[in-house]
Amino acid sequence: MKILKENKYLCTQNHIYNNYEKIYYFNFLTTLTAVGVSAQNLQLHYDFGRHIYSTEEKGRQDVTATFEHFSADDLGSWFYFVDLDLDKDGVMGAYTEVSREFNIAKATESSSFAAHVEFNGGMGRAGSYQSAALFGGAWNGHNADFSTTYSVQAMYKQFFKQSGGYDAYASFQLTGVWSTTFANKACTFSGFIDLWRGENAINHHGQLIILTEPQLWWNITPKVSVGSEVEISNNFVYNFANDKSFFINPTLAVKFNL
Repeated sequence: MKILKENKYLCTQNHIYNNYEKIYYFNFLTTLTAVGVSAQNLQLHYDFGRHIYSTEEKGRQDVTATFEHFSADDLGSWFYFVDLDLDKDGVMGAYTEVSREFNIAKATESSSFAAHVEFNGGMGRAGSYQSAALFGGAWNGHNADFSTTYSVQAMYKQFFKQSGGYDAYASFQLTGVWSTTFANKACTFSGFIDLWRGENAINHHGQLIILTEPQLWWNITPKVSVGSEVEISNNFVYNFANDKSFFINPTLAVKFNL
C-alpha cells in the first residue's frame, strides 16, 4: 500500500496498517465453525509514535479506533476489520481488510489447512490507498484447551494500479498469527508478524518489509480489557525526513468485546 506523497497528514505508511489486526479469534475457530457463531470487538488505541519520533512521524495519528468481526460457518470463516485513524481535526484515514477462509483438510487432531482469500484497501485525506488482493494457504492450529492458537499463511499478493503514480505489481506475503491466554484467563498475549515485498516510496524500487504488532491485554471482565500494542517495523514507515527505517510505536489501549 502506498500513501500519496503530497499529503502531509499521511506521511507514514503506518496510517494504512496501524493496528493491522490479524486477530482471527483463533481461540474459538474450531468450535465456532461447528456451530456457526460470530464474535466482534471494538478497540481504541492512543498512539505514542508522534511523540517518540517527532520529526519522522509528526503527522502520525493521535488515536486509532478498530472494529473487528469474525464469523464461522460449515465451509470456513469470514473476518474483517476497519481502522479509523483520528487526529484533532477528525478522521485522517480509513483502512479495511476482508478475508475468507475455506476449510480444506485436517493436518493433525489439533491443526488444519485452509484456503485464504483477502482484500486490503482504504482511503485517506488525499485519496485512496493502494489496494491489494491476496490468496494462498493457511495452517491453523491450537493446543488441547484452545488457550493457545496460531496460524501460518503463505500468499500471493497483487497490488493494483492506483492514482499518485503507483503501478500494479506482483508480490508475496508471509504471515504468522498467535494468541495465548494465561494467568487463569486474566491475561492475553496475541499479535501477528508480516513479511512482504513492497516498493520504496521514493524510487519505487522493491524492498522487503517487516511489520509485527504484539498485544498484551489484561482481561478485567469477559467484556472489557486494557493493554498495549507495540508496532515494530522495518522499511514500513514512509519517512522523508532522513534514512531511518526501523520504528517502534507503542499504544495504550482498551478493548470492548461486543
